[in-house]
Amino acid sequence: MFVVHALHSPARGVLLWAEDGERTPRTDRRSLRTARPHPFAVPSDELGAIHPGKPASVTVLLPSQPSGPQDSPGLVRSRPRTRSRATPTLAPWTVPAVVVDPSELTDPSDEVRYGAGFAHLADLARLAEELAARGRVLPVLLTESGRPAARWRPVVQGLDAVARADLVRRLPPVARAEQRRPGDVAGQDPDALVDAALARFTDAAVRERLGRSAAMPLPLPARADAPAALLHALTGPSADLPATGAGLQALREALSVWEDVGREQPGAATALFRLAEVSTLHDPADPGPDLDDQTGDGTRWELHFALRSTEDPSLVFDAAGVWAGEADALVAGAQDVLLAELGRAAQVLPGLVPALRRARPTGLPLDVAGAHRFLTRDAPALLAAGFGVALPRGWDGRRPLGLRLSASSAPAPGVITRGGLGRDELAEFRWSLAVGDEELGESEIAALVAAKAPLVRLRGRWVAVDAEALAQGLDFLRRHRDRPPTVGEVLAAARGDADAPLPVTDVSARGHLGALLEGTADQALTPVPSPPGFTATLRPYQERGVAWLAFLSSLGLGACLADDMGLGKTVQLLALEAHDRAGGPTGAPTLIVCPMSMVGTWQREAATFAPGLRVHAHHGAARPRGDALHARLGAVDLVVTTYATATRDAEDLRAWRFHRLVLDEAQMIKNAHAAASRTMRSFDAGHRVALTGTPMENRLAELWSVMDFLNPGVLGVPEVFRQRFAVPIERHRDAGTARTLRRITRPYLLRRVKTDPTVIDDLPEKIEIVADHRLTQEQASLYRTVVDDMMEKIEDSDGIERRGNVLAAMTKLKQVCNHPAQLLHDGSPIHRAGGRHRSGKVARLEEILEPVLAAGDRALLFTQYTEFAAMLRPHLSARFDTEVLYLHGGIPKKRRDEMVARFQSGEGPQLFLLSLRAGGTGLTLTAANHVIHLDRWWNPAVEDQATDRAFRIGQRRAVQVRRFVCPGTVEERIEELVTSKRSLSDMVVTGGEDWLTSLSTAELREVFALGSDAVADPDEDTGDGDE
Repeated sequence: MFVVHALHSPARGVLLWAEDGERTPRTDRRSLRTARPHPFAVPSDELGAIHPGKPASVTVLLPSQPSGPQDSPGLVRSRPRTRSRATPTLAPWTVPAVVVDPSELTDPSDEVRYGAGFAHLADLARLAEELAARGRVLPVLLTESGRPAARWRPVVQGLDAVARADLVRRLPPVARAEQRRPGDVAGQDPDALVDAALARFTDAAVRERLGRSAAMPLPLPARADAPAALLHALTGPSADLPATGAGLQALREALSVWEDVGREQPGAATALFRLAEVSTLHDPADPGPDLDDQTGDGTRWELHFALRSTEDPSLVFDAAGVWAGEADALVAGAQDVLLAELGRAAQVLPGLVPALRRARPTGLPLDVAGAHRFLTRDAPALLAAGFGVALPRGWDGRRPLGLRLSASSAPAPGVITRGGLGRDELAEFRWSLAVGDEELGESEIAALVAAKAPLVRLRGRWVAVDAEALAQGLDFLRRHRDRPPTVGEVLAAARGDADAPLPVTDVSARGHLGALLEGTADQALTPVPSPPGFTATLRPYQERGVAWLAFLSSLGLGACLADDMGLGKTVQLLALEAHDRAGGPTGAPTLIVCPMSMVGTWQREAATFAPGLRVHAHHGAARPRGDALHARLGAVDLVVTTYATATRDAEDLRAWRFHRLVLDEAQMIKNAHAAASRTMRSFDAGHRVALTGTPMENRLAELWSVMDFLNPGVLGVPEVFRQRFAVPIERHRDAGTARTLRRITRPYLLRRVKTDPTVIDDLPEKIEIVADHRLTQEQASLYRTVVDDMMEKIEDSDGIERRGNVLAAMTKLKQVCNHPAQLLHDGSPIHRAGGRHRSGKVARLEEILEPVLAAGDRALLFTQYTEFAAMLRPHLSARFDTEVLYLHGGIPKKRRDEMVARFQSGEGPQLFLLSLRAGGTGLTLTAANHVIHLDRWWNPAVEDQATDRAFRIGQRRAVQVRRFVCPGTVEERIEELVTSKRSLSDMVVTGGEDWLTSLSTAELREVFALGSDAVADPDEDTGDGDE
């Protein structure tokens, strides 16, 4: 396993380099003064496959023996190297490297280990992101490559300065190991290196944030003045500043007033400001009022000044002690330092000026409004400027004022399938006001409103309150005291959409409603047994799934049953339909929309498990229309149709209010703007259900589309959803935002996976294997020709044309990896004369299938290319003297069903060749215990769906899943992308081949380049690879 190291090069940015424990640790060259090639460094192309970037080289200073550099602590070797007795010395080594975008620091790979420098630079990048988010930045003019440039620089003060100093202290030696010049053995200066990296990362973070706005960058007029040029350079991707002469000079002078902000050097001590509550010293025997009492407790507010030592922060001297000379022995010139610090603080807080008019200031009296202002506004400003602040005990400014709702639903003895859990079923409810976690009584609220003070003591703690907001909250409580919220309103409050004058900071519920909010309703509800006339025996998790669907139906809430492939979503839905009709007709049929390949499945399973349900399959040229369709729908329970047919017959179908609208393989509406998606939203139904094993394949917009179909508006309008969720999660991997999204969606989504033993414990093992193969010489020659030809076209094109050329190149290269004849379209044979293979993949496939067939096993072979399948079918049939079934999109439904039945019978053909799209969903093919993906698809969810044709309930044997990969080709690049997608399946990842089109020409050449390990030995027919 590689160990990846990171460093920041002041001239080039973030560089990654790596060690490989499998390479020889020794070098034959013995010079210790001049840089030698690192003997076990990873080549740039191999490292670039893990972290894409620009190839580079860097000289680093490493602890070394005469024979080579020492291993880093994280490097593991299969054969331990011989220990040297020589004392290690620092020596320069040249290592291949990759210059990467700073975002790579937050995207580590599970395939490698990382050195301390990687984590340190990631911490630096996070600090830069925080500074940008808080606006702790200022513009600065620089000269880069002899030309003016406008950058954003970090303003590091207060706690940020502490964080920056900690990063300097923790800088690992390997992170500053870049040699500055020949003969240097000191490496980079830690302070300068951290500051340079922080400046680079901060500028990038600000530009990335600005880039989220459609209004950025600010336009550059044809005759732009210097300020307009500055704004354009600060808000766009390029820092180049098109300003010269007097205009440039005027900008420099204007920005010079900010040059010293955040760059102040710490002195011997800094000022500390302590907000204190002091006694008024009013005589208790005096019957008169205490005119100085500001709190009701005989106290008033004062801001006390103090001095804190920079070298030893535990040393604090109040101002009176400083003027008495108590600090002179420990802080040189303490009195002058205090005056200077107070003067500097007055630039941040002008309200301090009156206190400084005294010769020896010690503090400043404050009224209640002043104390409130200090707590809520002035103290953070002083902290940000680098001063110390001490606040009263019991102050917690982080506690927000908000509404809380607690509710409980009446326990239901069984499952609710009619009516609704509405007002009558909320056995208890209560609105209340809270400050943080502390709930307020109505008398407390009334007293706070009457006090009209911005700062009050509440249960021993000082709290900033807004009297107007309190009054609005109290009015809301009184108006809603006797009006129970509906279940829908409780759910809206839980996701932050309540119609209330204050934010709803907490929603708690008990009973079934609480379980729904927690996403555990299926566990809390009474399981639903098989309804009368239903012939299938439901598993326990399926009984809970039916109860969950029925519960959400009773609430009028759409439900997404997202169980793993093979867990029986169809059976659960049929059981729900049978249960609904157990007490009599529902008055309208349920409309089930599914892919064409699943129409037969719904018909068969309904006939098998729910024979009492009347089913109409609405598809084909002879399907009824108009009045005939209406008459037909009035006489059935289930209407099964396809997405295409439903879209074409939308006008007829919109005339009905269906009992339920079910979308099977609901990811088909992942594009909210597609005609099918818009049509599904337009249908009327009492309940909506989405069945899918993959509610989101690539982007959060797909999840929005499914959720908005189920419960319109639940995730807001697309633009708000994108800013609130998609950008933070997809771009920044914000875990907190991801948790919020899961909390909002979990009441409507139920997902169980078949590998969870609590769901099902009798499913066999799935064994996944990467089947390596090598290209033949003919394939390699074609591969290089395609790369050269397509790169020339790519270099000479741009825009849409360039994008098309990039995708065409990828398709051609994938075809070459399959077989030369697929690219050439010349109908040439699979083999060369003499039986020698033209394709390493076909040869490898034969090797795999031979023992499979000999053992009497069955295999599914998936490919995305029908042309390749058409070539393979006769070849495999002749090669193994057996029939090979072939299913593709052009096979009629009747013929498709016959093929599935033959394969499943155990007596039919052992090999089933399927196109990925036509055969990847809706089929049960558990007779197979081998699944082979002949070529790769970008989306792992699509491949997993295909695999699950065999790995599902009913499978009794271990399933071996093989994916063909040729090292050093685009197949390996796809494998790496798919692997990263699987690791990010709970977040979001970029989709499809689109990422390729944004790469530079040089980066594309790296992606397409044929690696040295891709080609078989010329003396062999194929390249054999180990599984």
